[in-house]
Amino acid sequence: MKILVTGGAGFIGSNVVDGYVRAGHEVLVVDNLYTGKRSNVNPEARFYELDIRSQEVVNVMEKERPDVLNHHAAQMSVPDSVSDPIFDADINIKGLLNLLEATVQYNVKKVVFISSGGAIYGEASEYPTSEDCEPKPLSPYAVTKYCSEHYLAFYRHQYGLDYTTLRYANIYGPRQVRHGEAGVIAIFMDNLLKGVRSTLNHFEDDEEGMVRDYCYVGDVVEANLNALERGGGDFFNIGTGQGTKTLTLYKMIFEAFKAEKPEVSMALGVPMKQLARPGDLTKSCLVAKKAGGALGWTPEMDLEEGIGKTLKWRLEHPV
Repeated sequence: MKILVTGGAGFIGSNVVDGYVRAGHEVLVVDNLYTGKRSNVNPEARFYELDIRSQEVVNVMEKERPDVLNHHAAQMSVPDSVSDPIFDADINIKGLLNLLEATVQYNVKKVVFISSGGAIYGEASEYPTSEDCEPKPLSPYAVTKYCSEHYLAFYRHQYGLDYTTLRYANIYGPRQVRHGEAGVIAIFMDNLLKGVRSTLNHFEDDEEGMVRDYCYVGDVVEANLNALERGGGDFFNIGTGQGTKTLTLYKMIFEAFKAEKPEVSMALGVPMKQLARPGDLTKSCLVAKKAGGALGWTPEMDLEEGIGKTLKWRLEHPV
């Protein structure tokens, strides 16, 4: 199968590319390297340094005629979407439409679209949150992701374009960078390596921070593999169903770091605190039972073990 992965030089996208290559697929990568890195791209994939809003990416679709479009490229920061919603929409909406028009024109069979379960549900009335809960996005980023899901439904209805939408929780693991909504683990690890105290964002009534569902990138790769031929015309939460407060997460990372570097200052074990940023949610945690049935996917990695693997990679790949 020939698969074009947008954002395939980024943290999650490059791991997905690796998974597709291991499975024997022919993989193409499109990335403008705004946050991605050329060094992340699998050497067995063909790389195009292009913006998803450009005519050039349409030309690549015409030339390569992929069977599947896996769309990871996005403006992914909630705070940045609040400060510049026009830029956020330009990438996340205009970029998607540019690709979807090309998929119809050049007979792409399916789109695997990456949405955000960690953002689109807003302050959900159901917690942990299943797909039965109606999304109520509270940031421009979340709005663009939910809007994109509706565009996919339109293209399926109008043109018969198949799709599977994966609504990610907070994804972490090797190659993660500081940028984006789920970058807190990378931020905490970078700060420990620099000997700098971290800052914990919190709400006034809870100084232990927000609750998030952290899902290991290796598990996410498996979801993307399964989505190639399953889950057509539907959307699925991809998470663990386990919520973790930011302070608990930080302590877990600090203990893992201390095990690797016993000389670390104990003063770094206590983060500074500041009030939450615009667009932040108090809690987010996803029920992934639907993915277990339709995609045959369940998360495997324990958070503590996943943090250990992520830290080991980070120590072996200094910035």
